[in-house]
Amino acid sequence: MDGSVRLQLLVLVSLGTSTLVRGQTPPTPADTARASMETVRANYTKHEFQIPMRDGKKLFTAVYVPKDETQTYPFLLNRTPYSVSPYGVDNYREKLGPSDLFQKSGYIFVYQDVRGRWMSEGTFLNVRPHKPNKGPTDFDESTDTYDTIEFLLKKIPGHNGRVGQGGISYPGFNSAAGMIDAHPALKASSPQAPVIDWFIGDDFHHNGCLFLAHAFNFMSGFGKERTEISRTFGRVPFDHQTPDGYQFFLDMGPLANADKKYLKGTISFWNEMMKHGTYDEFWQAMNLAPHLKNIKPAVLNVGGFFDAENLYGPLACYKATEKLSPGGNNRLVMGPWDHGGWSRGAGDGLGNARFNSKTAEYFREKIELPFFEFHLKGKGQDNLAEATVFETGTNIWRRYDTWPPRDSREQKLFFLDKGSLGTRSAGAPGSDSYISDPAKPVPFMENTTVKMDYHYMTADQRHASRRPDVLVYQTPELTQDLTVVGPVTVDLFVSTTGTDADWVVKVVDVFPADYPDYDPNPAGVKMGNYQMLIRGEPFRGKFRNSFTRPEPFEPGKVTKVSFTMPDINHTFRPGHRLMVQVQSSWFPLVDRNPQKFCDIYSANEADFSRQTHQVHRGPESGSSITVRVK
Repeated sequence: MDGSVRLQLLVLVSLGTSTLVRGQTPPTPADTARASMETVRANYTKHEFQIPMRDGKKLFTAVYVPKDETQTYPFLLNRTPYSVSPYGVDNYREKLGPSDLFQKSGYIFVYQDVRGRWMSEGTFLNVRPHKPNKGPTDFDESTDTYDTIEFLLKKIPGHNGRVGQGGISYPGFNSAAGMIDAHPALKASSPQAPVIDWFIGDDFHHNGCLFLAHAFNFMSGFGKERTEISRTFGRVPFDHQTPDGYQFFLDMGPLANADKKYLKGTISFWNEMMKHGTYDEFWQAMNLAPHLKNIKPAVLNVGGFFDAENLYGPLACYKATEKLSPGGNNRLVMGPWDHGGWSRGAGDGLGNARFNSKTAEYFREKIELPFFEFHLKGKGQDNLAEATVFETGTNIWRRYDTWPPRDSREQKLFFLDKGSLGTRSAGAPGSDSYISDPAKPVPFMENTTVKMDYHYMTADQRHASRRPDVLVYQTPELTQDLTVVGPVTVDLFVSTTGTDADWVVKVVDVFPADYPDYDPNPAGVKMGNYQMLIRGEPFRGKFRNSFTRPEPFEPGKVTKVSFTMPDINHTFRPGHRLMVQVQSSWFPLVDRNPQKFCDIYSANEADFSRQTHQVHRGPESGSSITVRVK
């Protein structure tokens, strides 16, 4: 392609049009990226600073200022451990802001390497604990945010005195931490999929169970420690040398082998995790929720109902802020998204699920941009609902003035004889049993992968329901809509031949036998009798009374295990069934329980054994789930 044609294509891409002259070669991804970068360069001037913190350390910060000086602009801050590259004032990002809508509207965009990462000074600490009582030079993510804002207000001309902060995942945690004891200029904050508690529900642990594939894959790259300030320090994906994650992690054996065989002492945080198998002070210090007091900025909590990494975080952040900062401007948005799915693409489907709506585009245009425009520029109206949530099944956005909705009510669904599920516990006491073998754990997905595949959150569960080590209970075909909203409470009455066990509970939407296949359907998925996972959550049985003081099961003794699953918002349509599945492994999503009471992080091969588990039914000791229905 000659230079003039290439230039014409760059101009077309930068103008947002796909118009091409017949016979011309379409732009390559590199062309598109270059055109986007040139658009940023044409409209923004880049500056770089080493901003001093109160303890004397300096944090590397890139600032993009609009060239149009006819008006003033608010700051939009993103603090990240994932690099603010490209570095150098002559090197520009391909896009600015949470979406191109912000770039077009005009903001002063600020990107900062957090303490101890990439080009910033200091020592990095994972999910740095908040310090409620500080001396003059004491620091945490809250003070680093405050000091950054103070510098920007004094150093950067052309601002309107208002600051917003946002980010997804780790930057979401930094946003949540930044709104604690906030700088007066911080007017709006949007923690999106924030890390809130790494032992109870976010990322690496769910109710004491280690999310093995995710923790290993993430930390094997991200956890490598920086030896010096660097522009090139980065994550190198771990080479499993096989596409078969199920077999890879099974062959790895007990968790102690992860470091012995593969990490070899290079990931200090992994080894630190392995020393803390209970919810001790190490994990409790990282829990941000207790510190979300007296929050002054307007808050937009954002998450995805199908976020495999941080579904717990946005819900916990919203609920803690509601409780500890009464009267504040605190909103919740939950859509049918995977991790960060609201920030990219159309959001009209996930895996084999279809939502018949461009949910991500709606969020970016109708919720996210208007939120910041109002609080940082005074434009538009503050008309967001307390909770804006997408209802799957009917595929409709709902607006509520409370979450969960105030007109919802609790409904128990009891496990009954012959695999049925009903609203009344009936019949004589009974139980259902299965043999759980750590050598043959239940796979979390049917496809072959080394990752925590995001699509597992909506994946077909037929492969599991047909195994002998998975119990299945389901309602008759529904004759009318059943809308389930909010958290799901699990009450299991169980017994085991061992002294420990995991209990995995899944809420599933069973489609009608004649449900039509999607068109197009390149994967050839048959949707008749499809079993769509709506919510699944594991619980490590030894923590049934306390996450800090685990207790063994007494073999053969009926014992209650209760826990709460993260919120859902789903309508089971007429002709569908609501199914509950119960199992004791979910591999390699969750690490294997030896089924012997012990410190699993230091267990050896001899500790693992087959055990028989029973789930009990009946009027007095009847296992059930409790949902909220509308």
